[in-house]
Amino acid sequence: MATKRIGAGAFKQTCLSLLDEVAARHTEVIVTKRGRPVARLVPIQSAEEIEEAALAEMRGKGRMLGEERAFLEPTGEDAGWKPETLE
Repeated sequence: MATKRIGAGAFKQTCLSLLDEVAARHTEVIVTKRGRPVARLVPIQSAEEIEEAALAEMRGKGRMLGEERAFLEPTGEDAGWKPETLE
């Protein structure tokens, strides 16, 4: 994500156009006061974007703890057994 630095005075004058820019281009704006960062303006991510980022982070990191053959075997009635009933 691209980052832009802007002084507080310039931010005050261009606030609405900066909001549009952040939303449209997914950029980040750091507002400074006397050269020191005081605020950060970032785009809001949709729930779908957050979910995709989380899934992308986890891709390729999982592993099976058991044997693949056992994992793929049918369970329940498909395996020929029925669950016990409580009486």
